[in-house]
Amino acid sequence: MKYNLVLAWPLLMAAPLLAQTSDQSLPGLSDAAVVEAIEAHPRSRAADARVEAARQEANALGATQNEFTVSGDVSRRTIQDEGRYAEYTVSLERPIRLPGKSALDRKAGALGVRVAELRAEDARHQLALQLNELWWDWVAAAAEASTLAQTQQTLERAYRAVDSQVRVQDAAQVDADRAMAEAAMNRAGLDAALSGAGIARERLVAQFPQLALPAEAPPLSKPGLPPEELARLREAVMTCNHELPAALAESERLAALAERSRRNRIADPTIGAQFFSERGGLERGAGIVFSMPIGGRYRAALSDQAAAEAQVAVAEAASARFDVIEMATTDYSAALGTVQAWKATAAAAASSRRAADRLEAGNRLGHVDLADLLLAERQAKDAALAETQARAAALRAETKLRIDAHHLWLDCSHEQGAQE
Repeated sequence: MKYNLVLAWPLLMAAPLLAQTSDQSLPGLSDAAVVEAIEAHPRSRAADARVEAARQEANALGATQNEFTVSGDVSRRTIQDEGRYAEYTVSLERPIRLPGKSALDRKAGALGVRVAELRAEDARHQLALQLNELWWDWVAAAAEASTLAQTQQTLERAYRAVDSQVRVQDAAQVDADRAMAEAAMNRAGLDAALSGAGIARERLVAQFPQLALPAEAPPLSKPGLPPEELARLREAVMTCNHELPAALAESERLAALAERSRRNRIADPTIGAQFFSERGGLERGAGIVFSMPIGGRYRAALSDQAAAEAQVAVAEAASARFDVIEMATTDYSAALGTVQAWKATAAAAASSRRAADRLEAGNRLGHVDLADLLLAERQAKDAALAETQARAAALRAETKLRIDAHHLWLDCSHEQGAQE
């Protein structure tokens, strides 16, 4: 009996064709369904609400917090030998932004909206990465369970064969015990893998309940994007990302606020008109009211604080550039390295399976001991599991690179070089 790698070979050969369908970049996972699930996630809705909040903040900054103030007083005055008089005073005042401050407020507001929009896109990016991890956790666990199920069939068949020989006194009972123990140990691993696959699926459903999952996890396809495609995706990660543009926009926003705070060391003056009536209307008048705070240490400290925060943002933007470069090179190296590791484990699994098949044939003819057969089956199982894990790791790494490059599930509405 050929092992799982041999049985699954037709599926593996067909997988690339399946992966190239228009609505399925990954077998069993609809692109449209993934985008819909990401959009429906609460973190996406929260990010959109933050964008709206930033827009309203920008509107407020453009309109200014300097509003008209109406004040007044009404009194009654008594003058000896003259009588009592009603008097009142009414003032209408409004602070006036000094030249240049309005433009800085509008700039800071617009940049705040830009930062919020980029962070909303990054929230969807993080959700796509989370979905990718949960998806491959499920598919990988299901593939391991499939591998162990194939081994279980082989071990149970070996046990039935040796048990029949024991009954006709053609084999020792110890051989049956060994075969039973080997099958029982594999069954324990199979049950654990099935449990892990179930847990992984439930985690995926819990985080993305809108995502329509297939009843069974699809088989693992063959990894191995062309090297030139991997290099192109690496460059796309550096030119199309959210982290760096968001950090640069935040740096510009805080720089505008720092300049605004520096200019605010000279306070906005308040001007207005005042109307009064005295001696019961015998004296009436109107005038201009003017006031202006005299800036001191408090305003100077606030200006210095804003300048320091702007410097922090500049440093964080530089750090974000390093992070993007690291992400691009790490994704690229992981995609290359995991594929090479998978190819090595695939060759080892195929060789181990061939050896186990030959020993099984020899055991049936009575030329190979059962202990040697069980050892070969255990080695073939371990090699097959290593191949499955390496294959899943390679597919996971390639998918992550595609997501980080915005070539899967995400749109790139901007481009920003990481090495500008």
